[in-house]
Amino acid sequence: MASPSNGSASYELNYVTANRFYVEMESAITASFSECSGVGVKVKREAIFEGGVNNQQRILLGQSEFTDITLKRGITDDLVFWTWASQILGGVPKQRRNINILLFSQAGETMQCWTLIGAVPTGWKAPSLQANSTTVAIEELSLAYEGLKIEKSAGGGAINLTSGRDKLGYFSGSSSGSSLGSDLINAVNPFNL
Repeated sequence: MASPSNGSASYELNYVTANRFYVEMESAITASFSECSGVGVKVKREAIFEGGVNNQQRILLGQSEFTDITLKRGITDDLVFWTWASQILGGVPKQRRNINILLFSQAGETMQCWTLIGAVPTGWKAPSLQANSTTVAIEELSLAYEGLKIEKSAGGGAINLTSGRDKLGYFSGSSSGSSLGSDLINAVNPFNL
């Protein structure tokens, strides 16, 4: 690999195709999904214009807002999603989980792990059924989450959050219930606002 003309070291980027991912729930790869959409964060902002300064504006940053995600998969005899979503509907205590979305390279190596912190189901949708259809029946699960943590490679951290929130009001990122401190605060607020 050739070095750039400025003398700094160069490296090669490994790109990931969008069709190699798994979702980890309960510390195991629960199912293969046909689609995962909506993972993202947006920081609210306000533009302030100063009198007499016509060539600039000031940007004040506000709270981070995480978009809901939608997971789609073919219906199987595994009721793990419906069981989780039905707990939200019933009188059972609401169960939040850390969910991992694992992205793989062509060689099968984990390239990135997106951890949804404090995820909770906000919707479940059954497929349309038609007598003359030959397509796979697809179920959808919508999730809201309180924070997002992205690591180069990880896994095994998709846990039930039974210990509740820590003293700062955040959900822990570990199964022992201990607080991640500044790491979790940065995960919830990735722009260090």
